Amino acid sequence: MNDACGSMKPAEATLPSRARAHAVRAVLLLTLSAAGCVAPSVHPANRPATAPHLAEQVEIRRTEHGIPHIRADNLEAAAFALAWVQLEDHGAVVVRSLQGTRGRLALADGSGRIDADARARQRHARAMETFSSLQQDTRDIYTGFAAGLNHYIRTHGDRLPDWVTPDFTPVDILARDINWPTDGPLDSFRRRLLADSTDPRTVPATAGTDAGTDGVDGDVMAQAPGNVGSNAWALAPERTTSGNAILLRNPHLSWSAGYYEAHVRVDGELDFYGDFRIGGPFTVIGGFNPYLGFATTNNASRSHEYYAVRVDGQRPDHVLLDGASYPLQREDVVVEYRADDGAIASATRTLWSSPWGPVVHRADSLVYIYRPARLGEHRAGEQWLAMMKARSLAEWQDAMRIGARTTSNFTYADREGNIFYVWMAAAPRLPHAPGGDTVAILATRSGDMWQDVVTFDELPQLHNPPGGYIRNENDSPHYTNLNQVLPDTFSFEVESPSLRLRSQHGLELLHNDRRFSLEDVVATKHSMRMLLAERVVDDLISAVRGAGPDSATARALALLEAWDRTAAAGSRGGVLFETWWNRYRSLLAGAEPHAVAWDPSAPLTTPSGLADPVRAAAAFTWAVPETARRFGAWDVAWGDVHRVRRGSVDVPVGGCAGALGCFRVLNFASADDGSRVVNGGDGWVIAIEFGETPRAYSVLGYGQSPDPASPYHDSQAAMFADNRMKRVYWTEREIETATVRRYRPGR
Repeated sequence: MNDACGSMKPAEATLPSRARAHAVRAVLLLTLSAAGCVAPSVHPANRPATAPHLAEQVEIRRTEHGIPHIRADNLEAAAFALAWVQLEDHGAVVVRSLQGTRGRLALADGSGRIDADARARQRHARAMETFSSLQQDTRDIYTGFAAGLNHYIRTHGDRLPDWVTPDFTPVDILARDINWPTDGPLDSFRRRLLADSTDPRTVPATAGTDAGTDGVDGDVMAQAPGNVGSNAWALAPERTTSGNAILLRNPHLSWSAGYYEAHVRVDGELDFYGDFRIGGPFTVIGGFNPYLGFATTNNASRSHEYYAVRVDGQRPDHVLLDGASYPLQREDVVVEYRADDGAIASATRTLWSSPWGPVVHRADSLVYIYRPARLGEHRAGEQWLAMMKARSLAEWQDAMRIGARTTSNFTYADREGNIFYVWMAAAPRLPHAPGGDTVAILATRSGDMWQDVVTFDELPQLHNPPGGYIRNENDSPHYTNLNQVLPDTFSFEVESPSLRLRSQHGLELLHNDRRFSLEDVVATKHSMRMLLAERVVDDLISAVRGAGPDSATARALALLEAWDRTAAAGSRGGVLFETWWNRYRSLLAGAEPHAVAWDPSAPLTTPSGLADPVRAAAAFTWAVPETARRFGAWDVAWGDVHRVRRGSVDVPVGGCAGALGCFRVLNFASADDGSRVVNGGDGWVIAIEFGETPRAYSVLGYGQSPDPASPYHDSQAAMFADNRMKRVYWTEREIETATVRRYRPGR
């Protein structure tokens, strides 16, 4: 490989944007191929290959549990190694993700992928148009990652599917980070629309989501109701025993979501330890550098609206706004796919857009338009890199003002003792009531549509609030700190005030005068209390007693009275309680289950009690034999049912759904033997103390690799189940002492 792999730039040409994009891709492929970054598009055998120059500029040191500490001469070499270790540990998952973002997965998966590939090719074209406008250090990382990907494919082709070829470009990697709509929300809106295609002032449509508009695959976000989300804490020096700020990052996603623990060090450029999502160098990153750290939790921001505009009856494919006629843009996207007989075929998808956003549906008199904020935003990687390199709160806030990552709460702490929170969103200034994804707003004038979004400094945020703590568990920003409740008076759409049981649990742990060590934070984060039980068990006991229980039910009720109201592995009573609660809720058929619903005037004591004692008692009488039938006994211990099973590890675990009020959130799937096995929720956790030298603990419950043959597949599973976290190696002395393998990529 020569210097062209690191310094090339796509040429700009005076072509229409889509044509220019395809021309730029051709130039990129030709340039990279000539430079040795891209091999011919044939599946390689596993064979030795001359190590690219970048491989000589980086060393990978694996410490225990396979954590890669990458030390590189420059950012391009660091990204080369980051791609290499991701492929070593996750293999084809990395390639599939990127094959999808460049719109070529139908070549592997067949015709069912055509629609998604067509939309992805639009996103990819946007990446071609914008790559050269990124800052050089960001381009270096995309370039290095592509080169590392290709070198691994060339040298380890037999570990990958037959369709994989080493022809990935930096633009392919950038495409993952382009803000572009996916078909899911648009299809959902369209389905409801076709069921009611009337033409009133507001046109009914469907309840949708904002998922997929920020470049993140929506499928990794799917969770059971009440379990979606994450926890994040920041403690100011006044709340810690050391006088240093402490940060906790604790996302809750599927155990296939692809969190990847790594440390990247480039002297004078970057020194960052945290999570890098599998499939690229930049996707929802959290962690720390020597000066500061940050964590994310998903928020419920809504950065789009659906509009209906009138068809121009005098001109085909035109719509009317402000009395003027505007053309719709048609794009015929050709997608190659693998047919059922194995042959390569092609299909064409026609995608329409307007000057205001993609067209969702066309009717006789109306055209329905999806208008998202920051459509085509390409600087997400640039923002993440600036955040990772920042050395102060001011520098980090400047990076945030790029505004390319817009669907997260950010929690921050630093070495200077600052803690900070911001509800990050691309929030449109709406000239109308929000449509809420249930209506399309009829627009006849430009003023009927939103025209701009609010600035970073207008968003809900807190800096060093009273009480010295910040926390968020995916509820609204208003109660981030109870000493400084944010007013519900924003001039733009912000989610309504809310505080679910998981959030209340978090507040009860922090809204006090306690001072924490880093070890205290780790222990407290693993709180096993089941807050729902604390709110309703007394009412349940009274209801069952009042119903005159039989002897078996009375014995089970005695267990519930003695129960410690936790989801700890050894606790007995929780399995029976959860079985009862699910039955009780089903009998209410969606009605309010509590005697007192959540009340913002009593945010930490509501909801409480039981709305229907009669049904509650009946549900308990049913739950006693049902629990015994399912799990062998109604007094079974929580950990006898709830397990961590990973590779050779099969151990009990404590934790439960956020809807039950657990802070240690776990999702479970039923196994053939009736056990419930962790498949989501807690998985990646890191806690950092910002002294002169950072000190941290972390755990990745599902390990560095999904491959059961990997020694890193289950090496952290038992630790995770036991509520323990490993020490993070940060200093050169620590890393050198803990290194179990060192190598250069390809050696």
